Amino acid sequence: MADLPSHDMADVEQAVRGLSLWQGIRNMTPLKGGVSNAAFVVDDATGRFVARVGADYPFHQVSRAREAHAHRAAFEAGLSPELVFARDGVMVVRFIEARTFAEPDVRQDWQRCLDLVMRTHRDMGHRIRGQGAIFWVFQILRDYAETLRIAHHRSTPRLQDWMKITDGLEAAQVPLPVIFGHHDLLPTNFMADDKRLWLIDWEYGAFGTAMFDLANIAAANSFDATMEAEMLRAYFGKAPDLALARAYYAMKVAAALREAMWGMISELFLAAPGVDYVAYAAEYVGRFEAIHAAYSKDFA
Repeated sequence: MADLPSHDMADVEQAVRGLSLWQGIRNMTPLKGGVSNAAFVVDDATGRFVARVGADYPFHQVSRAREAHAHRAAFEAGLSPELVFARDGVMVVRFIEARTFAEPDVRQDWQRCLDLVMRTHRDMGHRIRGQGAIFWVFQILRDYAETLRIAHHRSTPRLQDWMKITDGLEAAQVPLPVIFGHHDLLPTNFMADDKRLWLIDWEYGAFGTAMFDLANIAAANSFDATMEAEMLRAYFGKAPDLALARAYYAMKVAAALREAMWGMISELFLAAPGVDYVAYAAEYVGRFEAIHAAYSKDFA
């Protein structure tokens, strides 16, 4: 993959303007809200598009080539808008008139959000082309911890305890079928138009088990206990037994810790305009500690 321009927005905008697919750009507007990439809404003679710029992020195990394969599969499965161009760290997606969700929207419409997740698990795997990827959150947490340790990050004194917790959470998992998951079910990755929901941003799309997506959507959107119980029953077709419930709540702890450490790693390597990675990490450390305390109380 070619090197991308610097984080300077003028350089990034110039890279987008220089793409060969345009037939006559009429307007180009920065799109706010991304925490690791720059994006623009582009009005071209051929239509309206969203162009997003982001390099490979080996520190987050993100490959743009794999992401493009996942996005194309998601479009084929009817989950995401069409990807019309992907090369050299730039992805261009057909624009959709849709509203981006916040946490309360996901909670209010969790059944339809879960349906998108279940369709992802059911329909995506056999559509993936190219190199397959594995998402195993416990390996990611260990990789993050080593990166933070080498960088002498301020979290270093806590890493040993976090990794001990990680080992216990991994040991609580139970065998489940391998599926293709999204693995980044933040509220902003759900969108709604007048007819349907969309699931976007496949940076972390990979093969794994259903448990992370289920735990991730709950941890990232502050589901309450009743909502979680209904979600698990809807996904598995029955109420979970004790082992499955323990595995789920252990994965929920891991999902919150992963998001916290994602913020710490991003603080070291990324500089998206207007994004406070320190505050982001601190918020999720708080969520992790609260979820882990509840897990320890219920399943220790």
